[in-house]
Amino acid sequence: MPVIPGKRFAVLDPATGETFDEAPDQQPDELDAVVGRAHEAWRNWRADPGARTIALLEAADAVEAAGADIAPLLTREQGKPLAESYKEIARTAARLRYFAELAPQPQPIMDGRPVRSEIRWRPLGPVAAIIPWNFPLQLASAKFAPALAAGNTMVLKPSPYTPLATRLLGSVIATALPEDVLTIVTGHEPLGARLASHPGIRHVTFTGSIPTGRAVAQGAAASLARVTLELGGNDAAILLEDVDVERIADRLFWAAFRNCGQVCMAVKRVYAPARLYSPVVEALAQRAKTAVVGAGLAPGTQLGPVNNAAQLARVEDYTAQALADGARAVAGGRRLDRPGYFFAPTILADVPVDSPVVTEEQFGPVLPVLPYGSVDEAVEAANDTGFGLGGSVWGTDLDRAEEVADRLECGTAWINHHAELSLAQPFAGSKESGVGVAGGSWGLYGNLRPFVVHRPQEA
Repeated sequence: MPVIPGKRFAVLDPATGETFDEAPDQQPDELDAVVGRAHEAWRNWRADPGARTIALLEAADAVEAAGADIAPLLTREQGKPLAESYKEIARTAARLRYFAELAPQPQPIMDGRPVRSEIRWRPLGPVAAIIPWNFPLQLASAKFAPALAAGNTMVLKPSPYTPLATRLLGSVIATALPEDVLTIVTGHEPLGARLASHPGIRHVTFTGSIPTGRAVAQGAAASLARVTLELGGNDAAILLEDVDVERIADRLFWAAFRNCGQVCMAVKRVYAPARLYSPVVEALAQRAKTAVVGAGLAPGTQLGPVNNAAQLARVEDYTAQALADGARAVAGGRRLDRPGYFFAPTILADVPVDSPVVTEEQFGPVLPVLPYGSVDEAVEAANDTGFGLGGSVWGTDLDRAEEVADRLECGTAWINHHAELSLAQPFAGSKESGVGVAGGSWGLYGNLRPFVVHRPQEA
């Protein structure tokens, strides 16, 4: 990504591959002052829960009011259809409101002793958040809404591929918050590494790849800061023998291809019973062939481009390797011949089980479909991965589907849908998909520490 003289860098439009704006290229040596100001702001922010609630509710209103300014900018830098950008904004406002009214509660400890013990909750201090480019606003709000509601301040670094909408969001929210409660910093590495390892940070929350997550955890360990990591997934969807293929095909397709497949908990592998393999492949291929691919700002677009050239190359490489190994592209299978980072929605059949497009997180508009002989075989294949974010089971007998879902080694299992989350539920991965919990009250308490008071019954 080119750097512009004067410590600024270019931001590209993935629909054209060309520069359309620029952002500040902040340097690691600026973080001491930024974190110091966040710590000073924390002294007052933590002291008044009522004022925090009012401020966060006002911030939610401000975000909604600025939607028409933020959404096109998000689409320009990320690539997603404009309607999806508006959904991100709505989700951000909803999350602010949810956490604004979710106050931590004291918890008495009843253990039979003549002492009254009570757990109270205290904020941690300045929190660092590092987020990727696929859902810049949603993932930012998933970090800052619970952290700020808990009484912490935050320094947040978006991806250099998508800094602009997050910066604008931060400036909008800042109209409702005291100065330095939420600070957005933008730039290239080692900015993120320095932020994660800064001694003034008490909690680091990161969403991204496993290798980078390990580096973040190692950096935070130097100051013994708390770490929350969401590290992606390779979610499997298991279709049972009684599944109604046509009834579920639309839901299944969009569970895989929403946001051009660039979703950590998207369906990334489909396991279909051998008897239904061909109908499943054809149903998904038909939808891939008719999906409208185009620039996110163009009316009617359903799938935008891949966000950046490096990710497009990864998708191309995984697809080419699968085809070289004997897979068939029943739909798509190639980059589109147009400017920008467009790849045709792709359904792969007859894919070798050890192909990287099956074993790794491809994070793009490519979906391998694999046959199975027994449900035990399908469950074993679904679990045969270092990832453990999500999974789903699809069938008519819901009790049977739930029994199978209970065998999946993941943080969330869905039945007859996928990747749908409420603000009130926990979100966590197993295995290498993450450390810690986000979402709901779990996300709030993950930004607090217990403080226990023991008081005797008599003086």
